Amino acid sequence: MRIAIAVLVIALSGLSVLAQGPPTLRIVTEVPNLPSELFYGDIRVKPLRLRPGTNTPITINDADFFVHQQYVDFLSRMPDISGFNFWVNEITACGSNATCIALLRNNTSGAFFLSIEFQQTGYLVERLYKVAYGDGTGTSTLGGSHQISVPIIRRSEFQPDSLDISRDVVVGQSGWPQVLEANTVAFINTFVGRSRFITAYPAGMSALDFVNTLNTNAGNPLSPAERDQLVSELNSGTKTRAQVLRAVAEDSDLATAEKNKAFVLMQYFGYLRRNANEGNDSDYTGYDFWLQKLNTHNGDFHAAEMVRAFILSTEYNNRF
Repeated sequence: MRIAIAVLVIALSGLSVLAQGPPTLRIVTEVPNLPSELFYGDIRVKPLRLRPGTNTPITINDADFFVHQQYVDFLSRMPDISGFNFWVNEITACGSNATCIALLRNNTSGAFFLSIEFQQTGYLVERLYKVAYGDGTGTSTLGGSHQISVPIIRRSEFQPDSLDISRDVVVGQSGWPQVLEANTVAFINTFVGRSRFITAYPAGMSALDFVNTLNTNAGNPLSPAERDQLVSELNSGTKTRAQVLRAVAEDSDLATAEKNKAFVLMQYFGYLRRNANEGNDSDYTGYDFWLQKLNTHNGDFHAAEMVRAFILSTEYNNRF
């Protein structure tokens, strides 16, 4: 998709003139080769996107830009042509039927979380942190102030780590499984070599304690036989610590149990590009609300109206 950036619109409301001089322009690039953001002091500069050769603005309500943004926000890459065309055609096939368009936008966005590419990259990273370090604790005021368990991973950790696994991976392109496997092995080997992991799992820890701790952090998804097998393989040297960590993180029972928590978390990471207790949220009340709603509807994000709420939110739309 070709987008012309014609005019830079600076939101200056509330900006005071400082005696020290005018604010400076700065470019913030979160992911190389993806669009950067421009700031005028602390004010984000929003570009006016025009259709090439026209004065017609491009908005997040346009199917092509909406699909493009799903690739950027959830897969951290530019779209591949075949995938991009497929999802755009899904939405534009609705014609002017607003109900159909809303449904297909929800379907399209939800599909990026459920895709093989995200499940084996970003979602795997989230589970690796859970297995290694357990859950975090947050405060929610939903129904009265209380503590809740929340995913321990922060967006500042998720973003670079998911990029390490997903680098050069485009599901459907020739050789993608081999690229993904090499990336995954290299990342997890690096992960277990970090000081945080070594501090939590010192070299002298027994194989039994190592596996038991991982299993406990993960919510005990392993059967006794699966746990004993991993202990035996670690003791015999047929599996490394990295391979045992991966085996627990990829356990199907864990993937099922963690799915709703991770889905809600990724709404904040992807659409709002922040942690669930930052920005407009001072705690995890919003996260708690959406998780309870998603659980009530057995993981059906349509019935929970969760994806729709995020893509219609003022915070999301103010990004563009």
